[in-house]
Amino acid sequence: MTHGSATQQADRPPTAKSAGTAQTPLPAPWWKVSWSVPAALRAARATVVIPLLFAFTFEVLHDAQMTLFAVFGGFAALVMSSFGGDRKDKALAHLGLAVAGSAVLIIGTLASGSAWLAVVVTVPVAFLVYFAGSTGPNEASGVTGCLLAFVLPIASTGGVATISSRLEGWWLASAAATVAVLVLSPKSDGDQLRARAAISADMLASQIEAGLAGTVTAADTRAVIDAKHKLMNAFTATPYRPIGLATGDQGLASLIHVLEWCTTLICDALDGHIDLRAAAPADRVLLAESARALRQVAELTSRLPADPQLERLWRARVASARHLRDLSGDGQAVVAAADDAFHAQVIGVAASAAVGEALIASRAASPSAVAEQRLRWLSGNPNAQTTGLPKHDGGAARLSRIIASEASLRSVWFRNSLRGAIALAIAVAVAKLTDVQHAFWVVLGTVSVLRTNAAATGATALRALSGSVVGFAVGAALLLGLGTSPVALWIAFPIAVLVAAYTPGTAPFAIGQAAFTVTIVVLFNLLVPAGWSVGLLRVEDVAIGCAVSLVVGILFWPRGTSAVVGDNLADAFRCGADYLTSASDWALSESGHRPERALAAISSGIRLDDALRGFLTEQGSKRMAKADLWSLVLATTRVRLTAHTLASLPGGNVPPHADDQALHGELQEQTAELASFYEQLSRVLQMTQTLQPSVPDRHSVDQYRSTREAREPAVYRADVLWVSHHLNHLADHCAEVVGPASRLAEIRSRPWWR
Repeated sequence: MTHGSATQQADRPPTAKSAGTAQTPLPAPWWKVSWSVPAALRAARATVVIPLLFAFTFEVLHDAQMTLFAVFGGFAALVMSSFGGDRKDKALAHLGLAVAGSAVLIIGTLASGSAWLAVVVTVPVAFLVYFAGSTGPNEASGVTGCLLAFVLPIASTGGVATISSRLEGWWLASAAATVAVLVLSPKSDGDQLRARAAISADMLASQIEAGLAGTVTAADTRAVIDAKHKLMNAFTATPYRPIGLATGDQGLASLIHVLEWCTTLICDALDGHIDLRAAAPADRVLLAESARALRQVAELTSRLPADPQLERLWRARVASARHLRDLSGDGQAVVAAADDAFHAQVIGVAASAAVGEALIASRAASPSAVAEQRLRWLSGNPNAQTTGLPKHDGGAARLSRIIASEASLRSVWFRNSLRGAIALAIAVAVAKLTDVQHAFWVVLGTVSVLRTNAAATGATALRALSGSVVGFAVGAALLLGLGTSPVALWIAFPIAVLVAAYTPGTAPFAIGQAAFTVTIVVLFNLLVPAGWSVGLLRVEDVAIGCAVSLVVGILFWPRGTSAVVGDNLADAFRCGADYLTSASDWALSESGHRPERALAAISSGIRLDDALRGFLTEQGSKRMAKADLWSLVLATTRVRLTAHTLASLPGGNVPPHADDQALHGELQEQTAELASFYEQLSRVLQMTQTLQPSVPDRHSVDQYRSTREAREPAVYRADVLWVSHHLNHLADHCAEVVGPASRLAEIRSRPWWR
């Protein structure tokens, strides 16, 4: 099987043009503030709620502890957190923040009396809060707000007697913030990720139909590839997985990867080396059913009424496989027909997988129910009765599996959580032992500037300090002009909150720090008039916090996510090779047990996704070309999904063939060559091997027939044809990743500061 320009284009990393975006504009001035409707709504909510909370708790209830936690709780819920989804999702997220914040608030208060106890307690609490962000976007968005609920009490004075007032202030802020968000939120435009998945599935269906009609154009292919790039760009656009731990969300994540795989497979089939109009009727029916299934994927993902019937697609796969099994005659014609059948089968497998994941993503079926449907057909007994499985699986087991996949030093979330916990513990120790005023600013400064690598942390620290100095200067000038008159400060307070709430994400970090410093100066002068000295104390404390972050950033994984990306790429190739070996044995009926390496391969893919997302959103210049990075990432995906496709065959359920030993031995040797290549590639990426791995050759399909007698017609074996095409598909792409792997290894060998 050859691979033309469409295949290369499908596997090429997204560019600005192909992703449908404009060319990169000139950098905007550092001081420029952009307009954002969501930021404006956020600022409006904060400007209304936070001053009202302050007025009610301080002027009416006269409770300073409640006031402090109500005001900072308002910032935590309205400014530091930005939850997505519909109103129900947002309400649940705010409730979760309120509960989690209450728990850490109590722990922080109880541990604040002893400096060493506070330090010891900070490590596990901060680690758990950071690590919880790995479970979904709303959880990740609430990390800083939840940490604020811990930082305030752990670094402040106050014993058990203050817990009730602090909790009342925190819950008052949580309730007010939730109401404000639900009332002052724009109508949701829908889930863009789901919308892009639906568009991609619909365009893939149209591409198959055009291929069957012989009307595919280069413009059609570019449009399909652009749709895939837009989908993957949306998926990798944030530093955390843009889906949660819920079963439906995990189904959506799997669906996105399957649609990416579908794009590559369909572009392979339609790159011009075969003519689907001349394919066998059974293969054309299978392709038509695949197109129909992808239409249903689009409907399910768009939450439109749909009644997907996997049975039709599975019966078409069985009919195509039977045709493939019965191929005989002229060798060249048989190989050509086998090529058609191969493309029809792999597209059918991918389409059926997409339907299954779409059913899970739309919550129309549970993963166990979908898996049972698949097993019925793979077992060769499609008429077996199914059990009444529930539509929704319990989340505890799934939660434990996903957390287990992140509990590794190769996980970005694990490293950053451990690093953040250590940094906060050191900041707490410094604040407690030096007995600085408003010690929580030291810890808050550490939280604000700690980034994933030392260089980014250092740059952010400088911006934080410069912003705090500017804020101090503005606040001091404001106080000199207004004095400490309560009326003047009350007028200035909502304005300061408005600016501080609008700037995150719309203005440079230094401007945001300056605005927050002005707010702090005004706030504490309303609580206890002290003049401009409050601003000076904040500058001093933030400087200490920045120093702590910089030291921790240098000592713990100074390279940031770039090093984790290299380790996770190596791990993904290694796990993918293991999965490929076991899946090939299953497909060839050499093993009676279904491949058990799938979970390890999937877990490595999840860790790589997170590392890649963190790397792409990490501040600072990227030393590795994105084209090289995408080549390596797509290669890991290709290995894993090829193994998944082989694992979907009846495999061990099929009786062994009389000449298995001769034919299967050759395929097992080719599998071993590929596994060895990926293993060597992983060692190159981890810098334990300097020699470039030898690229395996593709094997001739013509040799895989059940008889070697020249006088007899060539009868080709379905299983060996199937496995051979998949292995050759991998071999065709091996040479593409040798160069990028060597260049990444060379970059990793440099000192982190270069």
